[in-house]
Amino acid sequence: MIVQNKVLGLIGLSTKAGKVLAGREVVLENVRKKKVNLVICAEDASDKTKKEIKEICDKFNIKLIEFQTIEELSKTIGKENKAIIGIKDKNLSTEIENKIYGGDANGEN
Repeated sequence: MIVQNKVLGLIGLSTKAGKVLAGREVVLENVRKKKVNLVICAEDASDKTKKEIKEICDKFNIKLIEFQTIEELSKTIGKENKAIIGIKDKNLSTEIENKIYGGDANGEN
């Protein structure tokens, strides 16, 4: 629970810094442009959405993490009903990965 709170705090910080994109279309567009370093998909997103996001992230070699619920992610970024978010900042992306995986993500995708 502490790790989840820290990660949500980092996502909130990223949002305040203007480094978060929210929503399927916006995130996918920016993944294709390689302007996103990390994509976070809610665990309760539809299987179709998860599959589509995974395929695009794999194609463009962008790290994808399933984390929390649509409700929690949406609340954290101050928007409603957002299952997909993208983190644009490399350092914040790495820090989020480190918190989730409990180790050193080394900035690798």
